[in-house]
Amino acid sequence: MLVLNLGQLETKVMDVLWDSPGEPLRVRDIMDRLGDVVARAYTTVITVLDSLHRKGWVVLHTEGRGYVYPPAKNREEAAADALLEVLESAADSDAVLPHFARTASDDEAGILRRGLRRRTNKPSS
Repeated sequence: MLVLNLGQLETKVMDVLWDSPGEPLRVRDIMDRLGDVVARAYTTVITVLDSLHRKGWVVLHTEGRGYVYPPAKNREEAAADALLEVLESAADSDAVLPHFARTASDDEAGILRRGLRRRTNKPSS
């Protein structure tokens, strides 16, 4: 589970939306997918979706007589934004990234190198 300064139910709703890529969901669909673990009232889920919409986490689309809610960004984009937020909030952000790079596993370091190569190979605008 990705923690992004969201409440517990907000996080569970986002997980449901992220686990349904390309498929905007209605409130009832979200409730069904939350399952018995998080049995909530319809109005509670609407309140959570309204909060997520105000925070920029979901988009609100009209479909027929109701609404559907796709996520505003995918899970990976949200995780990257959270990492950037942590980096920017550090007292000495210039020291955080090098420290992270030194403590990264071999697999993580390889992923970082591949990402940096793709970034440096981008055509300039």
